[in-house]
Amino acid sequence: MRVAPVVVLLGARQTGKTTLVRSLPELSGRPYLTLDDFDLRTQAEADPEAVVRRAPALVLDEVQRARDLLIAVKRAVDEDPHRTPGRFVLTGSANLLMLERIGETLAGRAVYVTLWPFTRRERLGLGKTGAWSEVLAAKSDEWSDVLATEGGIRESWTYAARLGGLPVPARELSDDESRALWFSGYVQTYLERDLQALRTVENLADFRRLMRAACLRIGGLINQSELGRDVGISQPQVHRFLNLMEASYQAVRLPAFSVNRTRRLIKAPKLYWSDTGLALHLAGETEPRGPHLENLVLMDLLAWRDVQARRPEILFWRTVTGQEVDFVIETPARLLPIEVKAAARLTPSDARGLEAFLDEYGDMADGGLLLHGGEDTYPVTRRVLAAPWWRVC
Repeated sequence: MRVAPVVVLLGARQTGKTTLVRSLPELSGRPYLTLDDFDLRTQAEADPEAVVRRAPALVLDEVQRARDLLIAVKRAVDEDPHRTPGRFVLTGSANLLMLERIGETLAGRAVYVTLWPFTRRERLGLGKTGAWSEVLAAKSDEWSDVLATEGGIRESWTYAARLGGLPVPARELSDDESRALWFSGYVQTYLERDLQALRTVENLADFRRLMRAACLRIGGLINQSELGRDVGISQPQVHRFLNLMEASYQAVRLPAFSVNRTRRLIKAPKLYWSDTGLALHLAGETEPRGPHLENLVLMDLLAWRDVQARRPEILFWRTVTGQEVDFVIETPARLLPIEVKAAARLTPSDARGLEAFLDEYGDMADGGLLLHGGEDTYPVTRRVLAAPWWRVC
């Protein structure tokens, strides 16, 4: 708000965007207008300029629900000779940059902020993400001391995966049955209301089957043709549905690492979900699997990445021979490869992917992290430190 005339806060439904903007002291004195209100939405569609002129500074909630509202915001910013910082704070449950029906992106006028579901440390009341900055700032032979200083609250990863990070089921509902009922209502609202506000989906049953299939394949490479065959829909429809899931912050596609950045665009990405509790519900699974621990770590990484002034890249690495590293943090100065194993006991063979990566990119990476479901921190090989996942996340 100190830098740009417009701040756009984006994220999935029920991540806490409205709660955040209504509780920030910096926004307490300005009008709060939500496009979930039918009368306001009708006015915004008929005369968006009138809505924008209601007050010198505004909070506008769910802006993706009125097509031309962003054009009115852009005009108000351009007509302001002072380009007043923080004049508009907008929220949306869809990525405005990915929506075909939204023709204005506020380029050069807005800063975009993503509000992901709670990280584990946020859910526990610590108000932060994992210790990624501290690990990146230290040499690999110092990581053990850094993580010991960080401490970390011990927790079962299967329990954390079932809770997820959406505030209501993660913080307010105490049993699996209550959370299942909440997730059922969430999915119904998403399918019947939010999704249709983004773009008409002709067959919601097909869309729901694809969501289930996607959640059963968490952590796997996306093969759209295979997904289409399994669900019984065409590959172009799979492509369109996945785009909608990503635009509404449900699905997360993780790109592949390559020194050649052009090749990253053509390599198949891996598929994850924004909330592990919701993913388990959609897949009809009661017990989390290893990929759900990967998903927990990834969402912590994304929440951390998106509050950095210079955002690093979060990627995965895979070779044609099958060597793989779950996540790679890429900064201009350093690469940090991270492997995630749900097992509590590890052997040096579990670090083969990390060692292969370090052999290939040793000039940019001096060590790798192997996060696991156990209790102990120890070097599993000379260049790879094994650490409990909860020490870092």
